[in-house]
Amino acid sequence: MTDVPNHPHALLALEDGKVFFGRAFGSAKDAAGELCFNTSMTGYQEICTDPSYRGQIVTLTYPLINNYGVTPVDMESVHPWLSGLVVRELCAHPSNWRATQELDEFLANNNIPGIYGLDTRAITQHLRTYGFKRAVLAVAPPDVLPEEARDPFLWSSGRTPGIEAYVNDCIARAQHVTPLSDHDVVGEVSVNTGKYTAHAPWQPWPLPQQTAAQKRVVFIDTGGKHNIAHSLTSRGAEVVWVPYGTRYEEIRDMDPAGVVVCNGPGDPEVDAVAATVATTAKLMQRYPLLGICLGHQIIALAAGARTSRLKFGHRGANHPVQDIESGKVHITTQNHGFQVDAASIPENSGFRVSHISLNDGSVEGLRHHDLPVLSVQYHPEACPGPQDNQYIFDEFTELIS
Repeated sequence: MTDVPNHPHALLALEDGKVFFGRAFGSAKDAAGELCFNTSMTGYQEICTDPSYRGQIVTLTYPLINNYGVTPVDMESVHPWLSGLVVRELCAHPSNWRATQELDEFLANNNIPGIYGLDTRAITQHLRTYGFKRAVLAVAPPDVLPEEARDPFLWSSGRTPGIEAYVNDCIARAQHVTPLSDHDVVGEVSVNTGKYTAHAPWQPWPLPQQTAAQKRVVFIDTGGKHNIAHSLTSRGAEVVWVPYGTRYEEIRDMDPAGVVVCNGPGDPEVDAVAATVATTAKLMQRYPLLGICLGHQIIALAAGARTSRLKFGHRGANHPVQDIESGKVHITTQNHGFQVDAASIPENSGFRVSHISLNDGSVEGLRHHDLPVLSVQYHPEACPGPQDNQYIFDEFTELIS
């Protein structure tokens, strides 16, 4: 989409002084958060509604966005959670028989700002070189950021002092954005009360064979995606969501056949998640347990391991992961900024590394030698991404059966 007159000028200012200019779409408001990038070629709606992006401004590396619009069926949560969206080109005329609205309208209705017309490749290269950055997405008044201000040489030359002051203020605001590790983003996305998950209303892949008898699975919601739960209900499980702070005794009284610790945003070692880690340590001694993404990290912490921050994270639908035992390589969907430190896994914990990333060698899965506990750093439900890794849910279904 070329610049639209009723789309105001906007900018993306990073804490290190890097600035990108574009046009605003979605909600006409400013946003702040940690800037990251996702390399998926499709699935922008699933990305927007993934609770794991709470507190983040997401850059999509695929250049054309909104070409197939938005449909309610593809929601991964009740609404978008990301702080802002950054795209290269916003398609003006989406075409898809399933679409009910455009991305611009969808974000505006949910009070999420976006910016288009930026060099998303340059943003991605900057983050890969210098690591994650805090950022501000600012929608500027017309008299403050006119068309000629998009030339950085102009405002940096001192010939436009008003613009320069505005840009410098945005940079300063980015430098004061609260890091994800300093606040409880999991508490912002977790459910407040228990709920049940019904079968998925639409599935683009064949339904797996269901178990003969329905088994109850407790779903500890640290920011879970709908299609994780749907991957279980489609196999015959009854999925009961509970808040992330639910105590072990409460889960025990539900008499589950198994427990899933799901994905979610932020740092797994923040104090707010410590109670979930303690509960998980008790659960793994009694129930089959599956951890996904943040849940994988929580299981590792419950086993006595530590986690650390990746330079720029893993986010996309094309990450190669190797199963160490079989040697098979899977193409996976990922969305995380932290990792489990392999060297920190206690030798007497009973856990072993089961999967590794072929991009950087980081831990992508854990298995226990004796207990029915497994975890993966990637997203086996995908959405967006390849469905190659649904077998993880088959393994878990066998454990609870």
